[in-house]
Amino acid sequence: MAKPLRLSTTSPTFEADFKARLHWSADTDAAIEQRVADILADVQKRGDAAVLEYTERFDGLKVDSMAALELTQTELKAAFDGLPAEQRDALQAAAARVRSYHEAQKKASGESWTYRDADGTLLGQKVTPLDRVGIYVPGGKAAYPSSVLMNAIPAHVAGVEEIIMVVPTPKGEKNPLVLAAAYVAGVSRAFTIGGAQAVAALAYGTATVPAVDKITGPGNAYVAAAKRRVFGTVGIDMIAGPSEILVLADGSTPADWVAMDLFSQAEHDELAQSVLLCPDAAYIDLVQAEIERLLPQMPRKDIIEKSLNGRGVLIHTRSMEEACAISNRIAPEHLEVSSNEPHKWEPLLKHAGAIFLGAFTSESLGDYCAGPNHVLPTSGTARFSSPLGVYDFQKRSSLIEVSEQGAQTLGKIAAVLAYGEGLQAHAMAAEFRLKKD
Repeated sequence: MAKPLRLSTTSPTFEADFKARLHWSADTDAAIEQRVADILADVQKRGDAAVLEYTERFDGLKVDSMAALELTQTELKAAFDGLPAEQRDALQAAAARVRSYHEAQKKASGESWTYRDADGTLLGQKVTPLDRVGIYVPGGKAAYPSSVLMNAIPAHVAGVEEIIMVVPTPKGEKNPLVLAAAYVAGVSRAFTIGGAQAVAALAYGTATVPAVDKITGPGNAYVAAAKRRVFGTVGIDMIAGPSEILVLADGSTPADWVAMDLFSQAEHDELAQSVLLCPDAAYIDLVQAEIERLLPQMPRKDIIEKSLNGRGVLIHTRSMEEACAISNRIAPEHLEVSSNEPHKWEPLLKHAGAIFLGAFTSESLGDYCAGPNHVLPTSGTARFSSPLGVYDFQKRSSLIEVSEQGAQTLGKIAAVLAYGEGLQAHAMAAEFRLKKD
């Protein structure tokens, strides 16, 4: 039976109990770190040969050459054409919404700009896309076509020329929805490789897999450790932890809706976290009753039960205001404001990967087709980081064009500061451009 921990903010032990329940260590096992380091070094040294060996060892897929691991555009299109019409339509509808949202995002924050000072000096910022990115799509316990859309489409909208997808296919089993999503999203090249060896191939390049500028997308502990290690050689989006949902409820939403929303993250894996904050104790009782009623019907009930028992928590708060304050401390990946007045509480919420407003806005809609990206900061990192977006696939260069008049003013300022730092050449470079009296 699933029994999430029940807490009350009025309890004298609340703080200690709260911290203990929320704790999750991002530290990677030392054995995993060493294995990943060895794999990265091996792929960097031996390239394709190492990737082939690790693909056989970890995915049980033995082939003679990397060519056999590359998915052609013809194969991607065939996968799309072979889907039932309902799945084709759903993929295209989701892709259209994701593309529309990220195009609006690009217009809002992703354009170059300049202005001129009164003395004619031009200042500004030039925004350019990355040349080539790699997207990692998980392929172990489940297949994630939605992750293909969420990673590839913003890169495409940003103007990235080449999008290289890697996806593990254990025993050579290819998921047609993932391949079709790659076709719909405009993936340039795709390889059926995964794990640390795929991250290494993308970061360092091999004879077959081109080196990329940035790697995005979630993966298991080996993938996360590999991304952490190659950062600096390439950019990465984030190091993702277990999935999280926090439901901020005022008691007005049907309790079975909220119970199922808690399930929606708990079913990801045993370490996923589901939290309910509510000032109505009787309502929390109703949600617990619905958890017990609905759980036996769930195909992934064993995972849900372990997740809720190990990391789930139902917290009775003094008020909705206190619930909002606690939510900000948690900084959840997904935050549902399940209330009749969501816009009353939204201004109080500062830290969350994505905020879902109102009873009809289930988190699952954001995962698949609402439009905003579902690659979100986890483990409290929403305090300082943002969802994946067009901006992750762009870089910014400052533009400076100083006029002759502007050089007379700026040169004197720069020279004073440069002499103060003991950098005489810096100062003299500015002074050479000053008009001689």
